[in-house]
Amino acid sequence: MQLCRQTLSRVQDTVLLPEFDPAQLRPGIVHLGCGNFHRAHQVAATQAAIGAMGREGLGWGIVSATMRKPDLAQALGQQDNLYALLTRGPRKTAATVMASITDTVFARAKDAALAERIADPQTRIVTLTVTASGYYLTAQGRLDARAEAIRADLTAPRPRTALGILARGLALVRKRGGVPPVILCCDNLSENGQTLRQAVMDFASLRGNDALAEWIGVHVQFPDSMVDRIVPTPNATDRDDARRLLGGLSDVAPVSAEPWFQWVIGRFEGDRPRWEAHSGTRFVPDVGVFERAKLQMLNGTHMLLAYAGALAGLDTVAAAASDSAVGALAARFMRLEQVADVALDEAELDEYAVELMRRFRNPSIAHKVERVGRNGSAKLVARVLRPMRANLEAGAEVAGAHLLVACWIRWFILHERGALRFAPADPRSETLVRLCATWRGDHQGLVGAVLAREDMAGPALPAHETQVAAIAALLDSFENMPAPAVLAELARQS
Repeated sequence: MQLCRQTLSRVQDTVLLPEFDPAQLRPGIVHLGCGNFHRAHQVAATQAAIGAMGREGLGWGIVSATMRKPDLAQALGQQDNLYALLTRGPRKTAATVMASITDTVFARAKDAALAERIADPQTRIVTLTVTASGYYLTAQGRLDARAEAIRADLTAPRPRTALGILARGLALVRKRGGVPPVILCCDNLSENGQTLRQAVMDFASLRGNDALAEWIGVHVQFPDSMVDRIVPTPNATDRDDARRLLGGLSDVAPVSAEPWFQWVIGRFEGDRPRWEAHSGTRFVPDVGVFERAKLQMLNGTHMLLAYAGALAGLDTVAAAASDSAVGALAARFMRLEQVADVALDEAELDEYAVELMRRFRNPSIAHKVERVGRNGSAKLVARVLRPMRANLEAGAEVAGAHLLVACWIRWFILHERGALRFAPADPRSETLVRLCATWRGDHQGLVGAVLAREDMAGPALPAHETQVAAIAALLDSFENMPAPAVLAELARQS
């Protein structure tokens, strides 16, 4: 028997159920990027909001769109869009049936009609989690007009990218004289609201509609936001645990998450769900300090744990963070380097750093290093090279940044040789593999060639050749010694 509205009454009483009738929900939010993070984060906050608002909350159901594959939309549709959220603490797992999604669609399906849904007057908010690479930005944070998907969307009768869908939906709102929805980016981009606004305006201009671009800039709200929750890829254990906790009901789409939850949203005008009913959500006048702390201290350190951990033969972030060498290097990198320009006092930085390492070590969260390390070329500037640049200008330490970049490049050196146990996912993977083949055996030349690519690394770093030499020296070490030995020696020296 499968989880659905009809079987909700059979769920055992140890499971938290929605405080409303899912059949009475009406859509008020369109979400682009129905993935695991969305289902453990925005859906959870919206469910809490609907429960807290009573009948007033029933107009805040979510139409959620998968962007690349129809599988999840089909799976959720079979279950009336219900699924179990498994909150995994170090010693206990709790289950909640999530029910705030009213409809799940595949963005590329003919009947998805996402632009029409965005333009519907009942849609007051559009949220997005399409990952950093889904915005097709250059290292400078502007729309990459040369990206194949963007070029295709400019002339396609039905857009496939998030930017194309947003532009088409907002064009319909403008044409009909409606009130545009608030567009709320929930991806890890620097100044994500402002960045998304500019990208959508750039897309409209590329389509020859400067008037639409100007209208978007003046009339559409794009508040910044910062999201934080570790959500690993679902696996067979999740399905088994969901069945057990649900009292024997099958769930084909459960999702796991750590107990920690944070959503910091820039204040905006207009109707919204009472999201702050979910602990960890708050509205602030300036998201910047929270965004920078999270992007650098959490996301940047996550990257080091992923790249170095994989080289050390460790499969998960928890294993990497718990490793005596990798964990020590990551903790030092986070606290000494990744705090650059983070406007928190020393006590707050200490507390946040300790909390992050504790979260990383949670053995119940199996966050695969190859997943955390994906799309590095789209993340490197904001999460690593920006604080590295600030540290170089201040004469501060950058050894951890050298190591991170070296480990990232080492992934592609091994991948080019067929010696990496997985294929790294990256929008510039072909370019990186080609560079590794061109400069095989010459690490100095390879690092110089990679860092010369402004689409991946931005402008030249201070004392650029010194940074190239330091990273190349680390690659020499990885070539001549086993990675665990290199990392152990670096930890001893730090």
